This record gives sequence, C-alpha cells and structure tokens, in this order.
Amino acid sequence: MSFVTLGALLVALLVGAPIAAHLLRRRRAEERPFPPARLVPATPPTARRRSLLEDRALFATRTLSVLALAVLGATPLLRCSHLSLSRRAGASVALAIVVDDSLSMRARSRGGDAAGDARPSDAPSRFERALTAARELAGGLAPGDAAAIVLAGAPARVALASTTNLAALTEALATVTPSDRATDLDGALDLARDLLRGLPQSDKRIVLLSDLADGAPGAPPISGTPDIATWVPLEELEAGGEDCGIVRADRSGQKARVRVVCTAASAAAPGPDLAAAERDGGAAAPPAAGASAAAGRSLEVRAGDAVLGKVALPPALRAEEISIDLPSGTPEILIAALTGSDAIAEDDRAPIIPAGGPLSIAVVVDPATTHVETGGPPPLEQALSALDLDAQIRPLPSVPEHADELAAHAGLIVDDAPGFTPEVRRSLAAWVERGGVALLTLGQRAAAAPLGAGFEPLVPGVVRWSSSPVPGVDPATAGWLGPSAAGLADIAPRGRATLGPEASEGAEVLARWKDGAPFLVRRPLGRGVVLFMTLPLSTEESDVSLRPAFLSLLDGFVGAARARGGARRLAAGEMWTFDGYRDVKVERVRVDSSEGSAGREPLPVAEVERRLRVSPPLAGLYELTLDGERSTRVVSVPEREIDLRPRRVAEGARAAELGGMSASIDASPYVALLLLVLLAAELLLRALGARREPAEARAG
Repeated sequence: MSFVTLGALLVALLVGAPIAAHLLRRRRAEERPFPPARLVPATPPTARRRSLLEDRALFATRTLSVLALAVLGATPLLRCSHLSLSRRAGASVALAIVVDDSLSMRARSRGGDAAGDARPSDAPSRFERALTAARELAGGLAPGDAAAIVLAGAPARVALASTTNLAALTEALATVTPSDRATDLDGALDLARDLLRGLPQSDKRIVLLSDLADGAPGAPPISGTPDIATWVPLEELEAGGEDCGIVRADRSGQKARVRVVCTAASAAAPGPDLAAAERDGGAAAPPAAGASAAAGRSLEVRAGDAVLGKVALPPALRAEEISIDLPSGTPEILIAALTGSDAIAEDDRAPIIPAGGPLSIAVVVDPATTHVETGGPPPLEQALSALDLDAQIRPLPSVPEHADELAAHAGLIVDDAPGFTPEVRRSLAAWVERGGVALLTLGQRAAAAPLGAGFEPLVPGVVRWSSSPVPGVDPATAGWLGPSAAGLADIAPRGRATLGPEASEGAEVLARWKDGAPFLVRRPLGRGVVLFMTLPLSTEESDVSLRPAFLSLLDGFVGAARARGGARRLAAGEMWTFDGYRDVKVERVRVDSSEGSAGREPLPVAEVERRLRVSPPLAGLYELTLDGERSTRVVSVPEREIDLRPRRVAEGARAAELGGMSASIDASPYVALLLLVLLAAELLLRALGARREPAEARAG
C-alpha cells in the first residue's frame, strides 16, 4: 500500500469529530422550581454542564458518513485490477496461454524484489504471478471463445488442447505446478500456433507469461506472425537479479566434486554465455568481468545438520568445479549446499551420490579410415565433443568379448566392423538386452566378414556391399533426424550396404534412401536398442560424418542411452525410458529437512507406444525399482537456467491494443450513493430533532 493510499484512508480518523462534537455540545441547565430562591437576587449562570450522547441515531449517521468519505477518497488509489484482453469489435477470441513453468520462474517477482538479489517471503514468485494472470485471462473469456494452455518448461508440452469448455480451462490451470526444467520458449510458441491454426475464430492470439530467460538472450526477439498475434503483457516478470546454482555433485572416494554456476553481479551487464563456460573446472570468465553472485558465499557438504566440509567461492566465479575433501566414515548420501541467498533458492542444494559421473560412451573406430585432412581426432569424437552432451568418450581398440567389460558403458558405437565372433555377439546381445544402446555403421568391411563372423542377433540377415543405385536420402522419411535431414538429400556415396528384408522385421526404419531401401534402422532388443546405418563413417566412402544430420543422429543416440538409465544423473525434464521392464516404480526421496517432511513422493509411470516412461520435473534424489531391483539416480537443474538474461521482445508484442490491466471493482458510484443516503438521513434526523425540542420545552 502506497503512502498516498494510506493517507487517504487515514481520513477515517475524522470519525472522532462527531464524537467530540456531541460530547462538547452544551445546552442550558435544567431549571427546577425552588421557592426560597425567590428571596435571592437573580444572577446570570456562569457554567453549563457537558452533555452525554443523546441522539445516537444522528451520531451513527455522521460517523458512517465520515467513514464512507474516507473510502471514497481512497478508491481511485487502490490497485484492484486484473489482466484482460482487448477484443476487436466484440468478436470471439481463440487464445493460447503459454505459462513458463521452468526453474527461473521460481524467483520472486519485481513487486517485492526490486533490487533483484533479495527474496522477501511475502513476495509471490514469478510463476505464481504468471499463474494468477492466466486465471484472470480465463475469467475474462466469454462463451464462443476458445482457449488452450501450453507449458514452456523444456520440453514444451500441451497442458490443454484448444477447447471452448471454459470450465476445463480453469481445471487445467489448477493442475499446473512449478518445475526445475529448462525453458523452451520457441518450442512452446510453435505448439501454441499449431493449436490455434484451423480454429474458426478470426482473432487468434498467444499470451506469453514468462520471465523470458531461456538461456539464449541473443536469439531473435519474440514476436507474432501475420495471422497469430503474440502478446507479452507482464513486464514485471522479466528476468533479472543474481543467482548461483549447483548443477552437478558427484563423489569419488573421499572427495566430492561440485559444479557451481553463477550469473554476473548485474543481470543487465553484458557477458559471455554461461553455456560457453569451461567444462573442466576452470574459470569461465576473465577477471575483468568483475564479481558474480558468488561473492561472500561458500559451498558446504552436509550430512544432516553436520557440515563435513566448506570452501569459500571465488568472488568472480562463473562456472567452476570445486573439490572438497571428505572425512572417513561419511554417509553414502550427502548434500551440497550454498550459503547465503540469491534469486532462486531451489538450485542452492543438490544431493551427492557415488558414481554419478557423466554418461560413458564407448567408441570403436579405425582412425586410419575416418581421418580428416585438417588432422585431429576422428570426426565421430569431434562431433560428440562439439555437441556438449555431458558424455565421456571412451575409445576402445576393439569390442570387448565379455559383457562385464561393457557394463560400465551406456552406449557403444562401432564403425564398419568385419563382423563379430560368436563370443562378442553373445556379450553384445546380453549387454543390449540389459539396457545398452548400440550404433553400428555398416560398410565394405562389414560385408566382407570372415567365416563364422556376423552381426546376429543385432542385425539379422546378411550384409552386402554394392554401388549406390540412387544418390540421396529421402528427407520425407527421415523425420527422426529433424530439420537437418534435408542435408542428406544430395549425399552421393561410392557405395552402400544392402540388407535383407529380415533386418527390418520387428524394427523401425528411421530413414530411407530415395529408392526405398533402409538407410537408418532402429531395432529393439530386450531392454536396449540397436541402431544401424547402411553407410560407414569413412570419409573416403562418403561425407555423411561431416554433415549436420550426423550430429542429429548422435544426439538421438546419446539421448536414447541416457533415457534408458545409462546415466545416474539426468537433467530435470528429460525422460527415463524402461524398455523390457514390467514393474517400474520411481520415487523422489526427500533427503533434506528444508524441503519439508521427510518421505517419498511417487512419480506416475506413463506408457507411450507400449514403452514405460517417466519424466522427473524436479531436481533431487530418486529411487528406481525396476522388476524388484533398486537403484538411485539424481536429477539436476539445467545449467542454462541459471542465465537470467531475458530474451528481447518486439514492440508489437507489447502493443496496448492487445490488452492490459482493467479495474476489477469500481466502488466509487456505490460509495457516493451511500453518502447521499446518509446525508438525507442526517437532514431528516435533524429536522425531527428540531421539532422534538420545543415539544419537550413546553412539556417542561
């Protein structure tokens, strides 16, 4: 409440005026006949006694008038308003409300956090303010309007498809909760446009309720399209402030390694992208960048309330891996925590578990056939490093003959192997059936496998090598590779592998050559999956390993390995896929008393296309029970969510004609009418009182 509003309401203190007026009102003293008084000379009276409240009705009327006057004076100053749309000539509207449920939305809104570095307990979070605005918009819709809800936490999801059932809209908003996901504004806006296209309403709009911190401040400004307008109404949600977060916490022996990422001391100050920070523990920004949100703070390792280790954070920290020595006999599960406070409290703690390192990918590639003229590692290793998928590349000279040697790896890439011996095939099949993911590229050497070597049961049938009858891959059949699939339309290899029809039985062809032959096939095997491509990685045969589509292939491969539980650490919003399991149970374990009551929170297990999947929305420690076998996993916060620099917004997305704040209640006319009634009542009471006094005098 502002000072002006408070001052207007203080007019109500004038209610004491009628009390004083009534108590101080004097009247003539009552006269009583006393016969001896006739013998005393008359003297003018020198004092009159004060009266008590006599006309209580008149007093009450005047008191109510003063109170109503105070309310009337303060009514224009009260901010009782809500977010509303502006309609074009009263026409119906097709509306898509995009609510950002990512981690950065947990910061406090500007209403109570003007400086950006404090978190007053009474200020709502940005998510709460966005959800309130969404409810206000839903309450302003009328029959004939259509609405949809899209969530912008990565990956973007549809919470409610387009519907004219406004009650369903309210119910869907009641189920929206905050998460620790990254932000996917572009994906959410694309989904919203898809939901609005084809609706009969001519006025189609997207309302974006987000802090605009999607980790890409240099991306093109957010704007609408000619047929669908985009409105970003709440500038108070725009990201800002300082934040430090723990994005990874692992334990190796008696040492804890914790990766801490911080924003710059001023969110408006330019600086390097946090995504470009060094991954090996070095400082991410030059000393000239100044202090960060880490100034004056420390990193602690805790077991319950006991602090086992503590290290002060460098004042200019941007992104760094900090090591803390642990005493002997420490518990298995520990907590890494940052002291002090910042914009987001939810990313200041993370569980530490053993063997929580990056995803391990084994690679068997002949450098002699996959070299590039510029030198360096094979293109495969360079591509995996460039993708920055938090995966550790493990080059192997050959495929291990024992499944135990493969157990440490979540994925395996083998380029143009001359078949596998029976022992290797058995070990590979056993490893894949337990959840491993293999990528095999088939070339000239695969077709020339010696007697007794082959690829069964990974690749059924015989592999042959021949010249390519047609160049190029059909992009229409390669949707799994995304937009980069178009880059394979003109690929012209010297030759390609051909497979029998049995190789595609029970499998999914992810891409085909232009003559319809399989180019990329995915074949499930037990709890794992085998991907095989009918081109080798050799730069002498083709340039497939140098094209963007190859990066998409590797990204999907690593994602499949991670989703099947190959990594003990997963980013919030990513998905675990449990192929081959019948009984799956996933629970979030509360290990920190600051989170509330201790216990376990079960997560729903969804079955999509006959595959069990779980997408954990919150960071923390999870326990998985897969067919009776228990294991612990960690879900971490996405690193790019700590970058609180907002995305730019085009001027058209802030246009006043799209909508704004409207008064919810205007009580001024009603209060003024009440004042008139009270004034009339006072005049009536005064008139009655004037008539009553002469009558009383005559009676006396």
